[in-house]
Amino acid sequence: QVQLVELGGGLVQAGASLRLSCAASGRTFHTMGWFRQAPGKEREFVAAISNFAQSMFGSDSVKGRFTISRDNAKNTLNLKMNSLKPEDTAVYYCAAGSTLGRVQRNYEYWGQGTQVTVSS
Repeated sequence: QVQLVELGGGLVQAGASLRLSCAASGRTFHTMGWFRQAPGKEREFVAAISNFAQSMFGSDSVKGRFTISRDNAKNTLNLKMNSLKPEDTAVYYCAAGSTLGRVQRNYEYWGQGTQVTVSS
């Protein structure tokens, strides 16, 4: 069975850093990535990385502050988030699939999500 479990969410002040992790089991994936969804908003692509270490980001703001990495041997995905802003507040979802891309249809498997709240 395929399972993705996110860890590392929490409540922090603006300017702080957090590291999110996603532990995958059941199989390995060409692509693993992160989406986020704030209340009343559409799910937004954050970043993704392939097993070839190709990566992409959803915006310049994210690219400048966040770092995505993966450990293929451990089947683990990480997102280091620096200089967090209140607008980063959302539920963050780990996702996995067979194609590197920015849209939800590229990802077949999803975690349950972890809440990140950034206060001002």
